[in-house]
Amino acid sequence: MAAMLPAKNPPADAGLPQRSDGAESRQRLLHAALALFAEKGFVKTSTREIAQAAGANIAAISYYFGDKAGLYRAAFFEPMNGVGGSPSDAIPLFDQPHFTLQESLRGLLESFVAPLKQDELAQQCVRLHFREMIEPTGVWAEQIDSGIKPAHAALVAVLCRHLGLRRADDDVHRLAFAIVGLALQLFINRDVMQAIRPGLIASPRAIDLYVERLTVYAEAMVGAEQVRRNPSPRTTP
Repeated sequence: MAAMLPAKNPPADAGLPQRSDGAESRQRLLHAALALFAEKGFVKTSTREIAQAAGANIAAISYYFGDKAGLYRAAFFEPMNGVGGSPSDAIPLFDQPHFTLQESLRGLLESFVAPLKQDELAQQCVRLHFREMIEPTGVWAEQIDSGIKPAHAALVAVLCRHLGLRRADDDVHRLAFAIVGLALQLFINRDVMQAIRPGLIASPRAIDLYVERLTVYAEAMVGAEQVRRNPSPRTTP
């Protein structure tokens, strides 16, 4: 059975003064924890391992994060706030009333794949998020509620606006998930793509080009849904 973290608590160091080297020590612990949690998961990673990897005293974990669960939460959420942020943070990048459909889809897809253009820290964040899906601790449920659901609702609103719908039905939600899936497969199939056609995602420019193509594909999907809902009368010869 997967381990479940206790309810979210405020950081142990909230309101406490820190030494001048405190921020650096906390950051080292955070990055060491991220790497180890991403590789081994919450249960199989010990606080002693993390402290050793960070070159810190194990008591520093309690001081800065409260406990192992607090450190896990920090490793799960904080680094991505400096890389790609929560999914809900990207809403202004694609949900603007004056955006064309193409602009909205490009903004969505660009924000989604942004971690692929960053350093190893971003890749570790992605690995930890996928590990959390496989070995849930409860943090993934928090992410769904606070980040993914609002972003999905915003995308559904965008689609309704461009499809001329007053209310979303199941097909709009299916379309929203399918569009996100275009970008999601870059993370899921990253190793396969690197083995078969590594140049497709080998550089920031290559990823930008991939997003351009995904935007075209996503726009075609929306167009297909529009046609399905409003088929043109067939002309007779």
